[in-house]
Parts: sequence; structure tokens; C-alpha cells
Amino acid sequence: MSGTADLVKAIKKELKAARMTYADLARELGLAESSVKRMLARGDMPLSRIDAICRALRLDFAELAQRVADSQPLLNELTLEQEHAVVRDDRLLLVALCVLSQWTLEQITAHYRLSEADVIQRLAQLDRLGIIELKPLSRYRLKLAKAFRWRPHGPVMQYFRDHVVLDYFAGGFGGHGEGVLLVHGSIARALAPSFVERMQRIAQDFAQQHQADQKLEPGTREGYTLLLAMRNWEFAAFARLRR
Repeated sequence: MSGTADLVKAIKKELKAARMTYADLARELGLAESSVKRMLARGDMPLSRIDAICRALRLDFAELAQRVADSQPLLNELTLEQEHAVVRDDRLLLVALCVLSQWTLEQITAHYRLSEADVIQRLAQLDRLGIIELKPLSRYRLKLAKAFRWRPHGPVMQYFRDHVVLDYFAGGFGGHGEGVLLVHGSIARALAPSFVERMQRIAQDFAQQHQADQKLEPGTREGYTLLLAMRNWEFAAFARLRR
């Protein structure tokens, strides 16, 4: 569970939501109001006291623990050490990409030649790395923000540049629902960030649609990879011809 400060913060939030004052809670616990204030200020509470507070709030302890976990800040990016750990094992990288798409254990084992034990082992590694919070029955909570991205010059993106980019672009992009666009032009420098924001919205729309369509029958869904990019760049062979 998270630290005591997070627990106290969650309790105070639940008190406010229930419109309970410290005096109200004190009566429920059979304590003086000053004792309740001191207890919450110090964060010094045995488990039996936390259970009593949960009963006063008409709240299950597991619900309170979940709310504490949900309140934790999400990661926008990993550290270099975390990314190195992810790319060190191809199977760990595969499972990491699956959890980014919120795949279940059952979906991963049905789609790839990985045993249940293999996947659970990698989920445990991702839990230790702080990427997910592993729960009973191999369920998990993703600890990455919606705006999460791999480090632009980090180990994971380098792995994709070395091993994936050519494989991706080797396709003809002529299949159903496929397409590739290459647009070059000069625009006001101040406008460039607005195009990147639009790209991010498209990526979020794609990710949200993926989540929404998980309830559909597997046979009605296809796996697509959306690649969006924009950079200040000129092909090296052309740059060599510049005056």
C-alpha cells in the first residue's frame, strides 16, 4: 500500500465527500475530536483503527486502498534504467507493449506463443519496474499517464529504429484501412507545435477506440499500428546538394 500520508489524504477526501466532520468521526469512533485531529495529523493509526474509520465511512478497506492507489501520480516517461530493462528481454518488451494496450493475460497467451507462466513472470517484472501494479488473478493497473511516451533518444526508441522501422515501412500500405502519407513543406515555426498536438489527439483517439472495441468479438477486430511523426528534417542525400 502507499505511504501513510497518502492514506490520510484519502481518508480526508472520503470524509469531505461524505460531509462528515472530525466531530462526526470522533463520535463514530468513540474518541474526542482532538484525538481524531491528532491521529490524522500524525498518521499514527493501527489497522484496527483504519477498519473502524472505514466502517464509519461505510467504505470497504479494499475500496479505500484502491482509491489510494488510483491517486498516485502516473508516469509520463520511464527512466533510462527502466527502459534498458524493458529492451533487455524481447518477451518482456512484447508484454510491456501488450499492457500498454491493456491486454489481459488471456489475450496475450491466446495471441502469442507464451505460456501463462511466461506472461506472469514478465508482469511481475513490470510490477517491480513500476510500470504496472500487479493484482490478484494476474490483473493489473497501468501506472502510465495517457500522455506517456518512450524517451525520444532512449533505449526503446533506439531498439525500434534498429529493428522495427524498416520492417514496418517494408509493407505496401495498400490493404484495407491502410495508408501512408509523406508531406513536406515550410510553415511558420510557431505553428509546428499545434500540428504535434493534433497528432497527439489522433493517437489518443486511436488508443481510446482500442479500449472501446475490446468488448467486440475477436473476429471483428484487426491489429493496426498507427505511426505518427513530425520533425525538422531533410533527407541527407538532398541536404548534400544544398548550395
